[in-house]
Amino acid sequence: MSQARTKPGEEHARGYIALNEEFGRFFRDHPGFRGRRLVRGIEDPQHFTHLRFFDKVESYEECTRAEGYVAHTEAMYQHLEPYDSYPREYLEVVLDEPDPSLS
Repeated sequence: MSQARTKPGEEHARGYIALNEEFGRFFRDHPGFRGRRLVRGIEDPQHFTHLRFFDKVESYEECTRAEGYVAHTEAMYQHLEPYDSYPREYLEVVLDEPDPSLS
C-alpha cells in the first residue's frame, strides 16, 4: 500500500490517475499479481491510496525492479506534493469479505 497527495488542482489529480492507469503495465503480466485499487479521499480529494495485491512481497518487489518502473514513478511526481520519504507499507489481508451482489 502506498499513499500520495497530489498538488492542488483537479488537473494534477487527473494527471496522477492517468499515469496510474498506465502504471498497471508493470503488474498485469506478473504471475504473482492479484489486482490493485487506487482510491481517492472524498473529504480530501488530493489524498490517494494505492493498494496492490500480490501472492507475496517478493513478487511485488520483482515488479519494482522492472525496466522503466522507477522512471514511471518519477513521472508521477510532477503531480504530487513533495514528501520526505516514500510512504509505503506492506500489509496482510486478514479479512476479505466479497461484494454480496457478485454471488
